[in-house]
Amino acid sequence: MTQFHSPVLLDEAIHGLKISPKGVYIDATFGGGGHSRAILDVLNKEGRLLSFDQDEDTYENKINDTRFEFISANFNHLSQYLKYYGIESVDGVLADFGVSSHHFDVASRGFSIRKSGRLDMRMNQNQKLDAHYIINNYEEKDLNNLFFNYGEVRNSKKISKQILSSRKKRDINTTSDLVELLKPLAPFRYQEKFLAQIFQAIRIEVNNEIEVLKSFLEQATKSLKTGGRIVCISYHSLEDRCVKRYIRFGNFEGNDEKDFYGNSLRVLRNIGRVVVPSEKEIKINKRARSAKMRIAEKI
Repeated sequence: MTQFHSPVLLDEAIHGLKISPKGVYIDATFGGGGHSRAILDVLNKEGRLLSFDQDEDTYENKINDTRFEFISANFNHLSQYLKYYGIESVDGVLADFGVSSHHFDVASRGFSIRKSGRLDMRMNQNQKLDAHYIINNYEEKDLNNLFFNYGEVRNSKKISKQILSSRKKRDINTTSDLVELLKPLAPFRYQEKFLAQIFQAIRIEVNNEIEVLKSFLEQATKSLKTGGRIVCISYHSLEDRCVKRYIRFGNFEGNDEKDFYGNSLRVLRNIGRVVVPSEKEIKINKRARSAKMRIAEKI
């Protein structure tokens, strides 16, 4: 079995789903299968679980259970696969948007600021666009927008100029090449956070994460039965903002849109407050520290 991270907010997520033992559920981000196994523990023999993951490495964690279906695809294809399996609606959807320990720990995947490997960052190893292409081929203005919008860093223009200046001499091939290149641009005490923001921005661009997240939220909501629940675990402000706005307004712009009669067009009802990991969980799993979970129910 390939080691992925321990499931974050496991008990809280299962409680938030309000699982019906004979219901149909989606785990949109299978990973190591921790959340999926917990869902199956609550389902009876009539229950059903479909789990998505585009990373081929996760297939090793597949669960041998007749109630379980592993779908080797991005959760952006949710509607397509539900139609394929003849499922009109589901009782609940769970999505943990975090990058797994496996991705950070395997140097060759190119996600880590601490391990040297080829600049990659592809969740789906079959796609063409990777971090190496972005760093060595994007124009300065595109890199600037990328770091500003997805990394939320203030000195995005300086970062872009530094990359362009360096790649004129030779290609920037590895994660360590990029780290050494950018280290001087941040005060020592903020270096790690700064580099993490840069790598986050590149990863989001490589995997088109924000647009995929938006599409997923719309598809997942449409697939839910009335009263069905969606549970989302986010790890940075860009993800959480999308989830929060969609739950509250039914769109990603934050506009409270109404129909001709003045009725709100939103289709989800927020359940409770945002949930964060306990100090005990963070102590056991440091990667859980930035997690935020939001729960909503279809109206």
